[in-house]
Amino acid sequence: MAEEWKTLPVADVNVGDRVRHASGAEIVVSRIEPTFMGRDNMAAFIEDTPERWFKAPVPKDGTIEVLVTD
Repeated sequence: MAEEWKTLPVADVNVGDRVRHASGAEIVVSRIEPTFMGRDNMAAFIEDTPERWFKAPVPKDGTIEVLVTD
């Protein structure tokens, strides 16, 4: 099974997806917050694992790279 990065709409990301944020950080999405700091046009992807906690804001109408397996 081959893995590759594909650019998808932010709205298509699901819990469990591995994403690469515009900052270059790769995270496994544990939770998705529908708003970021009260801004309706922003969401946040959160990785919450024993190894780390990481929160990445993203524009809801934007795109993000998602690691997909074919």
